[in-house]
Amino acid sequence: MMTASQLRAARALLGIDQQKMADLAGVSLPTIQRMEASPENVRGVVGTLVKVLEALDKAGLELIGDGAASSSGGRGVRFKTGVKLGGNSS
Repeated sequence: MMTASQLRAARALLGIDQQKMADLAGVSLPTIQRMEASPENVRGVVGTLVKVLEALDKAGLELIGDGAASSSGGRGVRFKTGVKLGGNSS
């Protein structure tokens, strides 16, 4: 699973805009915009999600799921448990 926040953070780490992300993944700009507008987990056609994940992987990024360790030991970004957007804890 990939969240909209993860996709936005991945783009930020790469320093690219939505159009460049769409180009790298071979999908349309509106597709990336819809993915990033998702309230939580990104929804879409499985093949499209795979294209985006493969593009991120090829760019050297790895998405880290809740409670998962990084497989390569590289740097990553994740929210601490209980922290919501805006830095407020629950």
